Amino acid sequence: MKQEAQDTQQATCNTLKALWRAVFWVSCPFGILSFVLPIYGKELGATALEVGGFFSAISLVPVVVRPFLGRALDRWGRRPFLLLGLLGYAVAMLMFCFADTVWLLTIARFIQGMGQAFLWLSAYTIVADVAAEAGRGHSFGVIDEATYRGAIIGTTAGFTAIFTLEGFGLSWKRIWFWLFAAYTLPALLALWNGWRGVRETRPQAATQPIESRPISGQLLALMGIVFVTGGSTAMVWPLLMIFLQDALRAGVGDLALAYLPAALISSFLPSRMGRIADRLGRKMPMVAGLLVGALASALVPHLRSVIALTVLWAVESLGYTASVPAERAFVADIAGEDVRGTSYGFYTFAYFLGAVLGPLAGGWLYDNLGHAMPFYLNTAVLLVGALLVAVVLRESPVLGWPQGAPFGREGGEQPAQWGDERGDRQ
Repeated sequence: MKQEAQDTQQATCNTLKALWRAVFWVSCPFGILSFVLPIYGKELGATALEVGGFFSAISLVPVVVRPFLGRALDRWGRRPFLLLGLLGYAVAMLMFCFADTVWLLTIARFIQGMGQAFLWLSAYTIVADVAAEAGRGHSFGVIDEATYRGAIIGTTAGFTAIFTLEGFGLSWKRIWFWLFAAYTLPALLALWNGWRGVRETRPQAATQPIESRPISGQLLALMGIVFVTGGSTAMVWPLLMIFLQDALRAGVGDLALAYLPAALISSFLPSRMGRIADRLGRKMPMVAGLLVGALASALVPHLRSVIALTVLWAVESLGYTASVPAERAFVADIAGEDVRGTSYGFYTFAYFLGAVLGPLAGGWLYDNLGHAMPFYLNTAVLLVGALLVAVVLRESPVLGWPQGAPFGREGGEQPAQWGDERGDRQ
């Protein structure tokens, strides 16, 4: 029995290592897309509404498929859908290479949205399957770190490539092509790592009946909060790059450097912040993240220097590195083991439904009611969201760490089975 338990724990560790690497590689283009997609869209003649449409397009597919996809994960397992998601990202990178019109960019974002719909729902559910209850916040934080580390390395490499190719006199269209031809390679590496290393974490899915209720009152309450706050946050991000360029007269490189401290915080703190949620509960970090986000959004229209922007982004990042792992762990806490996929499907459906509507609303507000209006509206929405989390959501306290938990242990260091800071990022 002891040997069997050790074998199971080792298989779990190997699965999580492979998932970490897959998430790391697939995340390489994430950061640079947030910066250059609005700017490249403007180069192609896109309006603010059309730029918002780029961000709505990636969210539309999850809105359509995730409620059904979650049920499919519970019925047929997690691994096939994880691999389909990784494949979707690889195809999207190829599509970006040839996207030289607003229409083709939108199609590429739809394909990326398909990969996103499959990949992240599967990844969250796999982590929820294998993480100890008292260590879920930390576990989700580890995966978030993989995402941000991949993004920061990919973004640094991407901007280096952009500035180098600009020095050779290439047009933006040619730079865009070579940039995403290069990003296709880590997407393929992510697919290979998922195929080779991620095992099925619900092998009994096809034979075990589903008995738990997939939707509870608490899940519905969280879905409502996430719909409103997620849509509001998605409303302002695509406009932020345009607004900051107009208000600060800052170039893309200046904005990328300003975001660097926030990116570093997001790359190394989520797992450590997740321990706060594991020890003190989920609600406190969730409320803190929303309050910090509200304050940051209110201050954006008043920014007059890149240094102030750097500080603001870093503080906002601290709030969200605490709140996001706590929120995902809350879903795992209230979901039955046999309906985790369905529960995460509905939870992420609510977020992406807001993310579809938010950028379109933000683009209209930006064009018609003033450049500052979306940011002030976002402030109000996040404050209401923080109040709802504090009043409406209920949680059971999660205390301490179980002995032999495969995904975390007492103390400040990273769990030993994840290896050192170098080895698991190769």
